[in-house]
Amino acid sequence: MSAETPGRELHLIVGFDGSPPAMRALDTSARLLAVRPPGRIMVVWVAHVTSTESLSADAVAIVEHDFGQVARELQAAAAERLGDSQVPWDFQWRQGRIAHELVAVAKSVQAAHPDDVVIIEVGSSSSAMHRMVGSVAVNLAHHSPVPVTIVP
Repeated sequence: MSAETPGRELHLIVGFDGSPPAMRALDTSARLLAVRPPGRIMVVWVAHVTSTESLSADAVAIVEHDFGQVARELQAAAAERLGDSQVPWDFQWRQGRIAHELVAVAKSVQAAHPDDVVIIEVGSSSSAMHRMVGSVAVNLAHHSPVPVTIVP
């Protein structure tokens, strides 16, 4: 059964941090769903803190408050970017390892919609360090159970 089969929706999980590569991934997703409905975009920002073990309870509360503020700003940026597209979308923010959390969202969507198509879309980083030691996109390409589109 192909992705074009009637009744199958396309669920695009877009990793989004407000960076230019993330904006390109979001724009690409919106263009795709504009010509290939039905479907929806799940815009996902993953807050990543290497460790909160050494932080006090007050410091953890401040970090979580700051993450909430960043999440609201990113949701507003996504809304502005997707405003004219008429594509249905949702926003979610999570904490953890970025690739792991994007895969978790994809698995959750896939479990809820087993007959639909689920794809993770991320922007590629042009950073030489990311290309050498591995980026979220590279990690996803190697470990995702669903297709991954890496937008240049």
